[in-house]
Amino acid sequence: MQVKIEDVNSVKKKIHVEIPREQVTDKLDEAYKQLKKSARLKGYRPGKTPRSVLERHFQKDVHADVVSTLVQESFPEAVKETDLNVIDTPEVDTPDLDPENVYKYSATVELKPELPEVEFRGLNLKKTMYRVEESEIEAQIERLRKHLAKYEPVEETRPVVQEDYVVIDHQGFRDGQPVEAAELTTDDTLKIGASGFPEEFDNAIVGMQPGEEKEITVKFPDDYHKPELAGNEITYHVVLKELRQEILPPVDDEFAKNFGEYETLADLQAEIRNNLDQGYQKRTDQELQEQIFEHLLTEKFDIPEVMVKYEMDEIIRDAEMKFTQSGISMEQLGLTREHMEAQYHEVAEQQVRRHLLLNKIIEQENIEISDEQLEPEYEKIAQATGQKVDMIKSYYQQNPERLDGFKHALLEKQAIDLIIRNANVEEIEPEAETTEKSE
Repeated sequence: MQVKIEDVNSVKKKIHVEIPREQVTDKLDEAYKQLKKSARLKGYRPGKTPRSVLERHFQKDVHADVVSTLVQESFPEAVKETDLNVIDTPEVDTPDLDPENVYKYSATVELKPELPEVEFRGLNLKKTMYRVEESEIEAQIERLRKHLAKYEPVEETRPVVQEDYVVIDHQGFRDGQPVEAAELTTDDTLKIGASGFPEEFDNAIVGMQPGEEKEITVKFPDDYHKPELAGNEITYHVVLKELRQEILPPVDDEFAKNFGEYETLADLQAEIRNNLDQGYQKRTDQELQEQIFEHLLTEKFDIPEVMVKYEMDEIIRDAEMKFTQSGISMEQLGLTREHMEAQYHEVAEQQVRRHLLLNKIIEQENIEISDEQLEPEYEKIAQATGQKVDMIKSYYQQNPERLDGFKHALLEKQAIDLIIRNANVEEIEPEAETTEKSE
């Protein structure tokens, strides 16, 4: 067997394999010998069918089986001979077999990149010291008040003004025909100026009186969140049924009890502060990681397409999960896999390079994680999900691939922590507008 390697790039190779004619002949002879025992053809006794007849009836199938056998037996030897670090399943090009010649085929394989040792010690990093402001807690409380708001009818007789709450019936038409994506909706409560409709819809309702009906024509922007309406001109028949005013609850201990096991307003405020603190800690960690990768990934390097595909699968899977939790689907938003791949391909490539960099540091620094170190991590998941620790451990034990992924994520975290411990970290104050973005 002869093996040659063709370079496509540093992480993709084409392995050309040539199998001697004698070996091809032996495999064909063996295949027809086995076929002769089992073939049932009219006019011939079992085991007595001439090979020429078998070839006439079964040559295509026999050749396909022999090619499959030749590739399965030879390819592992070819990889071993080339000493290539192949990842994932190869893409094999198998031409038709010619019994009179050697058999040649090729296989395109992808390799794990070989990175040089990473010099990560002594990086200059800046750590922003975020602090929770009382105004942020107050803003969170105000949002919670909105959740408990009641909308009561306005007693006085007056027209609609901006920021009023209105109760309307509405139905959309195009060319006089009802539009499915703008079907009849009754008793819809909207805030003028923040209804979710184009601005001209809200502006047209301003000045209407309860009981009044109106035709409102709006042009939806091309990037409107409902693809069925995006770019279309729709005429709505609107009936204004009622004006309402927003009544917010007082902020006291009774208010706090609406949002969980809080006995007092102070308990709720403490929980909000804790959540904001955790959010700031995550933000700090993310900013430090971004700086680390900016320092260490100054040059791009070839990466296997299969690794990018796996990363893309994870990105799309996470997106689908978040959409599902929100009660919508990618399809409802007009998002296809092709759209997601085009939008996030560069992000996937970036993530792969980051994983490979951290993997190199894990290897060169011999970072390991023991079963004992997993215990507190199981407990964190249990606290976050409200499940028992034993259930979390049992899940990972029954799903080895998930456990490997979980361990590797922890190893990457340890690698990041190692880099930070060996860095020159300067603590800085946040910029003035930072606190406004805490949510």
